[in-house]
Amino acid sequence: MSSSWSRQEVEATVRDYFDMLASELRGVPYIKAAHNETLRALLDDRTRGAVERKHQNISAVLIELGFPYINGYKPLGNAQNLLRDVVREHLSSLEDLVVADVTALQDRFTVEDVLGIGVDPPVPASGSVGEGPIEYVVSSQPGPPINYLQMEAMNRSLGDAGEALVMAFERARLLREGKDRLAGNVEQVSKTVGDHAGYDIRSYEVSGRDRFIEVKTTRYGKQTLFYISTGEVRFSEANANAYHLYRLFEFRQKPGLFQLPGDVGRHVHLQAINYRAHF
Repeated sequence: MSSSWSRQEVEATVRDYFDMLASELRGVPYIKAAHNETLRALLDDRTRGAVERKHQNISAVLIELGFPYINGYKPLGNAQNLLRDVVREHLSSLEDLVVADVTALQDRFTVEDVLGIGVDPPVPASGSVGEGPIEYVVSSQPGPPINYLQMEAMNRSLGDAGEALVMAFERARLLREGKDRLAGNVEQVSKTVGDHAGYDIRSYEVSGRDRFIEVKTTRYGKQTLFYISTGEVRFSEANANAYHLYRLFEFRQKPGLFQLPGDVGRHVHLQAINYRAHF
């Protein structure tokens, strides 16, 4: 077995991954273990674990490029340059499917046990979070012209459906604690005030203290990056003792939810992606 993956091996692995991702986007079931076994027959005596790690590398590259990834392959960094090049070369085969998926109208969810969708947040990647200056890097290779994860973040029907589910979650949380009056006062501020408030939902702690909630929703995996405005970040900093970011993921058939309380910068790596240029 060669330690370095050849272009032929990388090509076969990327094609296999893209086949699975295409099936996922179409809603067609597939078996990852069967794909792994078939793919290994084309490779240089690679183990099942080695193939899975390479698939995880592809997930990480796709996120960097603004594409969704396969839920079952948690993104793993440190991908070889060859893999990055091959992924870029094959992106066009997914673009139509991804556009259709990120722009599709989203129906609202009714979850029987809405409080049961809560899970722990992802563990941050190596490196400190919320410390040190942001580095601005200009890539030597241009990215794709469209960031599809950012396009999904602008899908109003998806955002509305996510906020509706969080409204139900908050009311159920307060009702469980016997706080019927507070539950009745939970407000979808994004509708009653507008998108400029810095948060989407005004809820309450059991004590009656405010809980300001920003909702971010994706159809994709738990590790999918999200977009947050400067105003929302500043609001989280100024109201850290009352602020919660609710991240809804896999919002397709069985959504999950994790919370990031307080200043968002304490939990995630924030990277500036836009500038305002003036004279």
